[in-house]
Amino acid sequence: MSTEPEPASEDTADAVDAGPETPGTAKGAEPGAAGDEAPADGRAPGAEAAAAASEAEQPTDDGTDIDGTDIDDTAGDEAAGEAAVDRAAGAAAARPRAGETDDAGDETPAGQPGGASADGDGAAAQVSEAEAELAAQRLVRERIERRKAEKQVPIDAGGKLSGTAADLLAAVRAVESGEKPAATVFDAPEPAPRRPAPEQVRRSRPAPAEAAPGPTGPAPETVQSVRRVLAEGGAPETLAPQTAALLGEGAEEALRADPWQLLRVGGVRPEQADGFARALLGAECGPDDERRGRAVTVWLLEQAALAGHTALELPRLTATLAQRGVPDPDAAVQSTLAEGEALAFQDALEETGARQDDTTGGAEGTDEDEERPVRVLVGLERYALAEESLADGLARLANSAPKQDGSAADWERAATSAQGSAADLIRAVADHGLVLHTGGESSLAEPVTLLHAAHALGLRAWAAAPGPLGRDRFAALLGDPSSVPQSPDLTTPDVPVPAGPVPDVPAVVTLAGLLAGAEGPGRDADGALDLDLLVVLDAPQLDVEAGALLAESLPDGARLVLAGDPAVLGSVGPGRIFADLLAARVCPQIASRRPDPGPLGELVSGIGIGELGQVEAPGKEVVIVPVRDAGEAVHRTVQLVADSVPRAIGVPTEETQVITPGHGGAAGTRALNAALKERLNPGPGRFGGFDPGDRVAYSPVPGRTLPGRVVKADADGLHLSCAGEAVVVPKERVEQSVRHGWALTAHQAVGGRWPAVVVVLPGDAAQGLSRPWIYTAFGRAARHLSVVHGVEQALPRAVAEVPAKPRTTRLPVLLAPQVPVAG
Repeated sequence: MSTEPEPASEDTADAVDAGPETPGTAKGAEPGAAGDEAPADGRAPGAEAAAAASEAEQPTDDGTDIDGTDIDDTAGDEAAGEAAVDRAAGAAAARPRAGETDDAGDETPAGQPGGASADGDGAAAQVSEAEAELAAQRLVRERIERRKAEKQVPIDAGGKLSGTAADLLAAVRAVESGEKPAATVFDAPEPAPRRPAPEQVRRSRPAPAEAAPGPTGPAPETVQSVRRVLAEGGAPETLAPQTAALLGEGAEEALRADPWQLLRVGGVRPEQADGFARALLGAECGPDDERRGRAVTVWLLEQAALAGHTALELPRLTATLAQRGVPDPDAAVQSTLAEGEALAFQDALEETGARQDDTTGGAEGTDEDEERPVRVLVGLERYALAEESLADGLARLANSAPKQDGSAADWERAATSAQGSAADLIRAVADHGLVLHTGGESSLAEPVTLLHAAHALGLRAWAAAPGPLGRDRFAALLGDPSSVPQSPDLTTPDVPVPAGPVPDVPAVVTLAGLLAGAEGPGRDADGALDLDLLVVLDAPQLDVEAGALLAESLPDGARLVLAGDPAVLGSVGPGRIFADLLAARVCPQIASRRPDPGPLGELVSGIGIGELGQVEAPGKEVVIVPVRDAGEAVHRTVQLVADSVPRAIGVPTEETQVITPGHGGAAGTRALNAALKERLNPGPGRFGGFDPGDRVAYSPVPGRTLPGRVVKADADGLHLSCAGEAVVVPKERVEQSVRHGWALTAHQAVGGRWPAVVVVLPGDAAQGLSRPWIYTAFGRAARHLSVVHGVEQALPRAVAEVPAKPRTTRLPVLLAPQVPVAG
C-alpha cells in the first residue's frame, strides 16, 4: 500500500475492495464480509455509514485499489460527503490521550520556521485563493463543455470507439481470447497526426475577474425537497445541499427515478447507496438493476481518478465490477458507454523490437504487425477531454518556434553569465517552446537565474507555483540580489543587469490565481495569458485539468518551463504530466547539477535513489526518536514540538511542522492535532472546535491545502489568515474544509518547507510507507528533521523496495503522433 497521494476521506479510503458485495449489504467489522441477501432490518445509508465510518479510521491515507489490491485515494482533505456520513454515523477518530510532557527528552531535535502565517486582520485587496481556485475550476468546466459541443468526430489517436458499446466489448473479448488478431478487430487505419489548433488558445474567454465570486448554491426549496427524499430513504439529511447542487432543480425526481445517483455525492459508498435504493424502491431493488451497474461503474472510475488514473483498462474495470457485486460487468460497462457517462478508447501498444523486425522481416514482419497488441481503456469524459486538450496544447508549444525576443547572441551572453546547468537551461529556453527542468530544492536557483536573464532581455517573464507556500518561497529567491546573474562584461548594453533589489523584476504567482486572472499579467484581447515566458514550479503537482487549461491559455510563441523534483509525491488530481513528459522525451530536459547541501540534503538525496544511509549530523540536523507504540509517538511528538526543538535548536514552536502518513489512526493528524492543541493552544473550541490562535489547514477545494491560523469567529464565519491573506470560511463549510494544522499529511505539505519538521511514523503506518512519501516528508525540513520512529525495518524497506505506484494515463499515446522524440 502506498500513501501517494493522501486520501480525500476515510469514507473513500477503502471504497474499492476485493470482496464481492450485493446491493445494500453493509460492511461489518470484518472487511470483505458480504451476505447473499440484504440484512433483515433493511438498513439504509444512515445506519450503514456507522459501520463504514468506524472501519474507515485507518492509520494511513490509503485504500484498496481498483482491482482489489491497493488504491491511493487522493484529493487532500475530506469531501463534504465524508463529514455528512461521519456525522450520521456518530463516528469520531480515536484520539489517544497525550501524556503529560516532561523535560526529560533525551533526543533534542532542532528546526526552524517555515509557514508562519500573518495576522490577517485587514481585508484582502485581491481575490482570495479559494475564489481563484473556484474560478479556475469553472473555466475548466466551461472549456470542456465547449469541446464537447465542438466534437463532431471520434477522438483520434486511440479515441472514442465507433459503433455500439456491445460491439466494443465483443471485440475486446475476441482479442483477449485469441479468437481474432488485434488487427482484424481494430482495423481502422493509423490516425493521422493531429495538428495543433492555435485558434483554440486564442478563443475569447469569460473575463476571470467576473467569474471570481463563488457559485450560488441550489434553491432552498430544492434542498428541502432533497432533504425529504433522503430522510425517506434513511440517508443523512446533511447530504441535501451537495446532492441538490450536483443534480440540479430536478434532484428529487432524479433520486426517485434512480436512487443510485446518490453515489455521485462525495463520501457515499455503494453499500450506502444500495440501502437508500432499497428503502425507496422496495422489491424493485436488485443487484442486477441496470441503474446500479451504471452508477457503480462511474463510481469506480471516479475512485480511480482519486488515485491518479485518467482511465482504466477494460479488463481491470470489469473484474472490479464483479468484485463489487455487479452480476454482469460487461453489460454494466456497455450501458455506461451507451448513456455517454464514460468513453472508451483503444490504444496501440508500441513494441520497439517488433517494429524494428518489420523493416527486415518481410512476410513475418507483416504478421507481427497484424498481431500488434492494443489496450482498451474506459474513462470519464471530463478527464478524457482534458488529457486530449493538454496533449494538443503541449504539442503546439513543442512544435512551434518561440517568439524571437532578443538575438541569439543576447541569449548566449545571458547563458555565459550563468553557471553550470543554469546556463544549459537558458540555452534550451532560447530555442524551444517547451522545456523540462528537474532537481531538488537547491535547483530553484536556476529558474531564478533564467527569469532574471529573460527579464533583462525584455521578455514578460513570470513564475507560477501550485500554492501560496511555494509562491512565497520562490518570491524570496527572486528578490535576493545574489540570484541575479552577473555579466562577465558589465559594459555590454545588450544584457542589462539589475543592480540590487530592483522593483521591476520577474514575479511569481499561484497557478490558480494566474488562470483565474486574480494574479499575474492578465489576458490579452484573444484570451491568452499576456506573457512570453512562464516557469511552473513544483510541476509534479500539476494534474490534467489544470494542465489543459494552462496549455490552452498560453499564446503562440510563448515559452513554458515545467520545473520540479520527479521524486516527490504526484498530483492530487488525475494524471502524471511531469513524469509522462519525462518518459516521452518530446522536449529538452535539463537536469540540475546543484546538490542539496548539508546532512539533510545528503539524506534526502540518498532516499531519492532508494538508499537510506546514516549521515553525520554534528549540528543535530537529523535526530531519530524511537518509540514503541502510537501513544508514545503522540507523547514524544508533543514534547519535541513544544519543548525540545525550541529549547535545543532555537526554532519557535510555530515554525515546526508535524507530518504523519494519514488522518486516522492512533497517531494520525486528528490524534496529533488534538494533543498539540491541548498543549499549545488549549480552549473550548467555541467555533466548530476551533479557537483564535489555532493552526489550521484550510481546503478551499478538495486537494488544495492552505496552512493558516484562526483569527476570530463571528456571524460571517471563521476568519483565517492564510499566507498573509484574510479568508472567511462560512459556518456551513467549516467542518468540511478546515482542519487543525499542527500536523499535516505529506501530500498536504508538498510545496511547503519549514525550518523544523517532525515526521511521525507509528508502527501501524508501516504498510503505508513508500519511497515518494518518505522523500517528500523528509524533504520538507530546511534546517532540522526529527523522526519519531516506530516502524523498525519497514522504513529502509520502503525506501529500497516501494517506488511510486503507477498511474494509467493516455498523454504519451496522445503526444506520440504529434511530437517527434527529442534527440
